[in-house]
Amino acid sequence: MEFKEAKNKFVQTWGALGSQWGINKTMAQIHALLMVSNEPVSMEDIMEELQISRGNASMNLRGLMDWGIVYKEFKAGERKEFFTAEKDLDELAVKISRERSKREIKPTLKILKEVSTIEAKDSAEEKHFVDQTSKLYDFVLKADNMLDKMTEFNDNWLGKLFIKMMK
Repeated sequence: MEFKEAKNKFVQTWGALGSQWGINKTMAQIHALLMVSNEPVSMEDIMEELQISRGNASMNLRGLMDWGIVYKEFKAGERKEFFTAEKDLDELAVKISRERSKREIKPTLKILKEVSTIEAKDSAEEKHFVDQTSKLYDFVLKADNMLDKMTEFNDNWLGKLFIKMMK
């Protein structure tokens, strides 16, 4: 397999995975392209490589920058904007975990808390509902707290040393 074919296959596969992780295919493809590029890439090159419009590229680059996993870079003497992705995979995992918690888990916890604290009247159905949603709230809260601890652990120099020793 030639380099160009391998690169295209990786970008397409990463794009398909992205949609399973809750982001759109184009956003994941842009991220993949930037992640495997050894130099910052211009928006025009991204548009050409992925055959997408300027608006599509711009909107998805903004989304990736909001997630904190893509950065804008400036090159002296160039008027174009260039972009690069987070290359440290540990840091990438931490940023994605934090962002997904903020966007998905925290809002879900808020709703679970709200619905699990209703006053259960006399019906068995209401009591069962409160019991189950309370258990679900507790479980999701524990999982979110564990995720928070793991990302904090990765920020800690001792935690990083421990992780390096485990590899």
